[in-house]
Amino acid sequence: MENNQIKNTKTATVIGAGLVGSLWAIYLKNAGYQVNVFERRSDMRLNKISAGKSINLATSYRGWKALDELGIGDEIRKIAIPMYGRTLHHQNGDTAYQPYGNNNQAIYSVSRGDINSKLMSIAEENSNVKIYFNQECVAVNLDLGKAVFKDTTTGVSKEVVADVVFATDGAFSAARYNGFQKLDRFNYSQNYIPDGYREILLPANEDGSFKLSVETLHIWPRGRFMLIALPNFDGSFTCTLFMPFDGHEHCFNNLTSKEKVNTFFKELFPDFYELMPNVADSWEDHPLSSLAIIRCFPWTRGKVALMGDAAHATVPFFGQGMNCGFEDCSVMWSLMQKHAENWDAIFKEYETLRKPNGDAVQDLSLQNYIVMRDKVADPDFLLLQKIERRINFLYPDAYFPLYSMVSFTDISYHTALTKGNEQENKIKQLISENAITKDTPDAKIDEIIHQYIQKSSSLN
Repeated sequence: MENNQIKNTKTATVIGAGLVGSLWAIYLKNAGYQVNVFERRSDMRLNKISAGKSINLATSYRGWKALDELGIGDEIRKIAIPMYGRTLHHQNGDTAYQPYGNNNQAIYSVSRGDINSKLMSIAEENSNVKIYFNQECVAVNLDLGKAVFKDTTTGVSKEVVADVVFATDGAFSAARYNGFQKLDRFNYSQNYIPDGYREILLPANEDGSFKLSVETLHIWPRGRFMLIALPNFDGSFTCTLFMPFDGHEHCFNNLTSKEKVNTFFKELFPDFYELMPNVADSWEDHPLSSLAIIRCFPWTRGKVALMGDAAHATVPFFGQGMNCGFEDCSVMWSLMQKHAENWDAIFKEYETLRKPNGDAVQDLSLQNYIVMRDKVADPDFLLLQKIERRINFLYPDAYFPLYSMVSFTDISYHTALTKGNEQENKIKQLISENAITKDTPDAKIDEIIHQYIQKSSSLN
């Protein structure tokens, strides 16, 4: 009897206990799978190590949908801070606030390490999920669902076979490298953008209060580069400088001494420097890191599927990397119900549905970098955003700005990208044809919008 129970148990291997791997393990255990998760790093909950890249994350609608689908969204909300818009810090010290949407729509700042730790603990709440740490994936047999892991502390290797295997081990996935990248006709590209990033922690005031306004994402746009800051519960802000490595007047390779770092912040970010005059002392607390976009296909073969960054790693400028990975889980889960756990059918439809959206979220991320570092300070762009928000307010069921489609709905990324660019062109035309300026009265703008909508039925 016991042997039959073991034989009939559904088994799954998850390679990587990061955000997507931990979340997907929860889905799988809810479906009755015995899930073994193998993680190359040690347990961050014990050793207080970072969760890989340490940039704070912005959880938006797609992420919450997946978390709420499992009934764990409220647990994550306890460690998340809402950000209702972006606060711009200009070089002359002026600030401006731009709401993300209407009716207090918000994205949520959450520590990568905190949410990763929480998801791992939720996954391990019953015996269906076991996470093994210090396990490096060294081989994968896609057709047999077999993976080999080497214990990095002992050097001992073991072979694991499961009904299904999921590679959720990040942008530089060992499972993808050892399995998919050995296949004939596997398409793969790895492209680094010219810019890197360095993180800086802006500490709280001595009384624990915030040095900047909370519940907003702070941006210091400087044309070709930018500094951002996201709030943490302890009163600190996780700040990240995105800038070219070289080839520009202001680049990382020019900041070779504390004196140069001080001068750079004094001149380019004077209000930030006032808050953190010892910024040069903290300059090397976090490493200078690069940013890559990785595209590949197919995402499935035999008994193995790529999910999250292993399938579609992107740059962080739309805050959608985690959200897109969580949406992978939600889509895969819905396909499990649709196809009654016929994994051949699930995998085929999964990659067909998700590949165009993986590509689109990468395009959106690059596009939004230009918006954040440059356009947010451009009067023409600010006017366009004002008109967009007003149309959305007056016709909420007929019109969604690009940012809202991506952050506050589950409209596919591919559709959002296509429709958003079309809408932007239409609004530019509307502004031009009606000679709208920043001084045009709101009542007049409303009249123009009503006339246009009635004439064209919808901007969509």
